[in-house]
Amino acid sequence: MNAYLLGRTAKYRATLATLVLCVYALLALSAQFGTNVAGQGLDPVWAAAQQRGTLRVAVDFGYAPFTGTRQAVRQGQLREEPYGYDIELAQAIGLQLGLDVEFVPTTLESAYETLATDQADAVISALPYAPEQGWRATFSSFYFNAGQVLVVPERSPIGSVDGLRGQRVGVALGSDADTFLRGLAAKDPGLELHANYDTAAQAFADLRAGRLEAVVADNAAALAAIHQAPGLRFVPPALTLEPYAVAVSNRAYLLRDQIDAALETLRDQDWFEQAGRRWFK
Repeated sequence: MNAYLLGRTAKYRATLATLVLCVYALLALSAQFGTNVAGQGLDPVWAAAQQRGTLRVAVDFGYAPFTGTRQAVRQGQLREEPYGYDIELAQAIGLQLGLDVEFVPTTLESAYETLATDQADAVISALPYAPEQGWRATFSSFYFNAGQVLVVPERSPIGSVDGLRGQRVGVALGSDADTFLRGLAAKDPGLELHANYDTAAQAFADLRAGRLEAVVADNAAALAAIHQAPGLRFVPPALTLEPYAVAVSNRAYLLRDQIDAALETLRDQDWFEQAGRRWFK
């Protein structure tokens, strides 16, 4: 082979090596930013969030103590600021992801539409796990069980729902607890159901006053009641499973995985235990 052909062969090999390196570089960028070399988004939601440096979180602000707004003075001005268990959770997740958090007001009825129209990257707002929404959303691991629980005075001998026969049990009228207890009462006429309460808090007040032997309510209301005043306790286990989860677009599988990893880290750090003490006291 003459010198001319040898030179062209060496140049060809060098060019080929450069192209191979470029392809590897593009693949590395693809893995990092959630895109592929053809420009099609493998996870456009995660890629856009990284590029902005911001995670947009949709929130319905009407579910205290999970979400709410309150007035606060900042730099000499009175402003509305978000607060709540889920607000802190969103901020903690953002910190794990290395992203700032921007809250996008929505309602639970329109939360999934907010994801579908790309107004938000995630919904963190006392959102029940809803597998029927799987055609347009995917969910993180569960972070809170809002299911129904049984609460009794600390010295009560009641150890399960089987011990409610002949007892006065309070629930909020029309609540999930009301539905659950009516199902039990239909099987056990000895259960004395008191459903003349507008809120679970009213039922818990009568429980403390000795006018009831037990109350069934959702976990959040029960936690708030137990931490508000001593003398009440849970009767394990929870009666129903009604988990809350973070929802993202079903295109955002990388973002979902990142959120799951963040939630796992927060569990290892006892974040949920500490947040429970702050928000359900």
